[in-house]
Amino acid sequence: MPERQKRQAKILELLQNAHEPLRGEDLAARCHVTRQVVVHEIALIKARGVPIVSTPRGYYLSGLPEGMEQTILSVHHMPEQTEDELYTLVDHGIVVENVMIEHPIYGELQGALHLRSRQDVRDFMHEVSKAHGALLSSLTQGDHLHTVSYRDLRQLDQAIAVLRTKHIDARR
Repeated sequence: MPERQKRQAKILELLQNAHEPLRGEDLAARCHVTRQVVVHEIALIKARGVPIVSTPRGYYLSGLPEGMEQTILSVHHMPEQTEDELYTLVDHGIVVENVMIEHPIYGELQGALHLRSRQDVRDFMHEVSKAHGALLSSLTQGDHLHTVSYRDLRQLDQAIAVLRTKHIDARR
């Protein structure tokens, strides 16, 4: 088997066995290559139709774990409420898979998040702060969507109710 195929098989095996996203640097170290090689290999694997998702925290294979459901939340809030919004969702067992906006010029813009815990939210907010980046929702005056995963619809409804008490408009 050619070296490239072996490397791609190793990357897929690592992703299949991972319980959380794997950073490009970690995949590179395990495959004894550079991060740029991993990025290239992942692009080739994705071109074959393998559903690999790239997030700021790393790569993972998409697909819902058994017992999980997904829906889209429509949300509106001010940028300074982002951390509170995300904490509220993950505290209720909700996984925030992505953020999407409908941009008037570019159409749908989307960013992968895959936030499952308070630590994930802290890491995400730290990266936003460190990069001096603008949140996608800032382009639409706070309107945005999240694909969320959940096990129990009651938990999702409870999270939405708590968000509303915090003056964060959320609906499914």
